[in-house]
Amino acid sequence: MPGMVVFGRRWGIASDDLVFPGSFELFIRVLWWIGTMILYTHHRGHFDCNGRGVLNTYLIGLFVVLGLIILSLWAIVFVSAQGTITNPGRRRSMPALVYVRAILYIPELVWACLGTVWVSEDSKGCDLATVGSVIAAVIASWIILLFTAVGVVIVFDPLGSPRRQPAPLEPLGVRDMQTTNQFFSIARSMADKVWECRLRLMCCCLPQDESNRAVFSSIGKLLSGFFSDTDLVPSDIAAGLALLHQDQDKKEQSRDPDTIVVHSPSSPIEEDLEAELEKAAHWMLFAAAAYGWPLYVYSNPLTGPCKLSGDCCGSRTDEYDTVGGDNSGCHFSSVLLTTGLQYRDFIHVSFHNQIYEIPFFVALDHKREAVLVAVRGTLSLKDVLTDLSAECEDMPIEGVSGACFAHKGICQAATYVYKKLINDGILNQAFAVAPEYNLVVTGHSLGAGTAALLAVLLRSSYPTLQCYSFSPPGGLMSQALSDYSKDFVVSIVLGKDLVPRLSIPNMEDLKRKILKIVSNCNKPKYLILLQGLWYELFGGSPDDAPTEMDNRREQQLSEPLLGEESLVIRHSSSYQSVGSDDSPVHKPAQLFPPGRVLHITEDGPSRRSCFSQVRYRAEWSDQMSFRSILISPQMLTDHMPDVVLGALNSLATERPFSICPSSFNNGQQHNI
Repeated sequence: MPGMVVFGRRWGIASDDLVFPGSFELFIRVLWWIGTMILYTHHRGHFDCNGRGVLNTYLIGLFVVLGLIILSLWAIVFVSAQGTITNPGRRRSMPALVYVRAILYIPELVWACLGTVWVSEDSKGCDLATVGSVIAAVIASWIILLFTAVGVVIVFDPLGSPRRQPAPLEPLGVRDMQTTNQFFSIARSMADKVWECRLRLMCCCLPQDESNRAVFSSIGKLLSGFFSDTDLVPSDIAAGLALLHQDQDKKEQSRDPDTIVVHSPSSPIEEDLEAELEKAAHWMLFAAAAYGWPLYVYSNPLTGPCKLSGDCCGSRTDEYDTVGGDNSGCHFSSVLLTTGLQYRDFIHVSFHNQIYEIPFFVALDHKREAVLVAVRGTLSLKDVLTDLSAECEDMPIEGVSGACFAHKGICQAATYVYKKLINDGILNQAFAVAPEYNLVVTGHSLGAGTAALLAVLLRSSYPTLQCYSFSPPGGLMSQALSDYSKDFVVSIVLGKDLVPRLSIPNMEDLKRKILKIVSNCNKPKYLILLQGLWYELFGGSPDDAPTEMDNRREQQLSEPLLGEESLVIRHSSSYQSVGSDDSPVHKPAQLFPPGRVLHITEDGPSRRSCFSQVRYRAEWSDQMSFRSILISPQMLTDHMPDVVLGALNSLATERPFSICPSSFNNGQQHNI
């Protein structure tokens, strides 16, 4: 629901968000109150020390203040647990309770100062247990006051001033329309600046030069535009994701596992699936190696630091004239250990990293007779900013009909690598050494998207080029470029990986689904979050609570329902009513993953024990299978490069049992 309005402004917290923090503080306060009562009862009349009068006053006052705070917290927790997310009628008294609780901070602050003065000046000669108890009480008071101040800063919303929308006159004239448009223009400009300031604060360690400021401004506009049409607090989104996860699992369990749909091949040139998996497992090793020492140490926590310690401590970068941006030598040493190649096999290695400029290396793989270009994925804050630059940028390719555009940040990164390879003569140098080799481009995550766009740029010069894109971003390239890349790009996606499903239209679709499921659920938020946490940790059957308005028992709702419309500040071009899933709306430009998509999934039940061996299956999929985001804990773990490499290695060793034999032989594929 919309943020709670107190002290004349709207905050980033709702009236039903105080159940858990209030319960935790209530538990602490009750223990504190009991301890104070025991201390005072045991020592009453026996405070034989200096300042006993101050101590007696402090304990009595603390006892009273804690009692009042406990009563206010109990009321806050009780009221906050009433109603539903979009039905806050039973919580209308929450602002008044917040005011009462805020007033009680004044005597608590006074008593914390009083206790501090007594401990520092008048505690001499007192019983050590008494002094220790008072010190603990004083410290607890200051800690709670500090955490309260930090919490206020966290939930402060710079855009939380009450929105004074101009009241339209009847009939609505041109002047009124101009006033309304001016109001929204000012509000949008303020939101853009707020998001830009947030990005600058998070990226304070980066140079604040003109180019970086332009990136911050561009990303700020994108984020403010995405969040500007709804009024949801973070806990609403968490509750919506918990409900959506269970709803998706319920639909998946009810789906007929034997359902088979006719699937047309993605490319006229079909390669054997087993051969593709074997190649993918081989090239994924190089895509993972591009991450350098962080992934190597993460994958080898016991032996990795020892193996790298000698190379990192003793600087060998002077010996490696092909290596740039690796002052310690750790990155290149981990690449050598991961790939098994020799130093002489590397033509160029760059760990230079800026916004739109990402590390890559070029090497000769004699085993596969290939000149390999491996591009690193997201590993730094600069890479994250490259990822977030998600506007569309024109990318004209000769011979490709249709609109050619791509993700701006990744397109800029691909252009950077392309210029280095061509203008600096790196590829010419590689093929001068091995003219009969073929060119292969690979990468993971951001590196996968960059590799795919780089392959598109290089395709005209190197017709036999092949690209293996592991876990690429879903919002990468236009339909025309995606179709063009199917002849030479293979994308590998593992399970419910979030990134290949991540695009602006998919995020808008996820936002619409969250609005729908939140507005139609008749359970309080705290119960949704508790059941969602239990489901994530221990599994069980998905929640069968009604999530559609038709299933509501209207007699159980004493207040009018604030439906989905109450969560919408203004209707954006991407917004669509919950009751019209299929109604046509203007949507942002749709971007797609590159090439043919090879989807790897776990074979067996979705829930398994932590120690059971995972078995995988692989089959060709199409881009339409990745047009919605799947909510699951695996949506993040399935993206990790070591997990993708492990799945590919597992398939390479157990392929007779894991590969779907009818993916293309029968012209059919299981619907994913």
